[in-house]
Amino acid sequence: MQRMFLHSKIRDIRLTALRPDYEGSITIDEEYLAQAGILPFEEVHVLNLSTGGRIVTYAIAGDRGSGCIELNGPAARLGMPGDEIMVLTYVLLESTEIEGHTPTIVSINPARRNR
Repeated sequence: MQRMFLHSKIRDIRLTALRPDYEGSITIDEEYLAQAGILPFEEVHVLNLSTGGRIVTYAIAGDRGSGCIELNGPAARLGMPGDEIMVLTYVLLESTEIEGHTPTIVSINPARRNR
């Protein structure tokens, strides 16, 4: 039996732009993706701490070092620049893999924490 667990999380980030004319997804600075081990086009869950909204979409790599976090397409209607968000991925694990599993948690701007 497989069970789903947190694989990675990028926290302490804020939306930098909205691109409603794009077909969909979230664009994330390539460096942030690399730190969290998230691949381009991988499914991600976007949690908007400012609105309480939750979006399931896929990641697109933005320019490395740009700091970009952009909601695209229909998702762009679910946030505003400056909203604090988290980006999460999950993994299916066999029972033998659970004990040794540790998710990757990346804090981009820990000074911004509201908690």
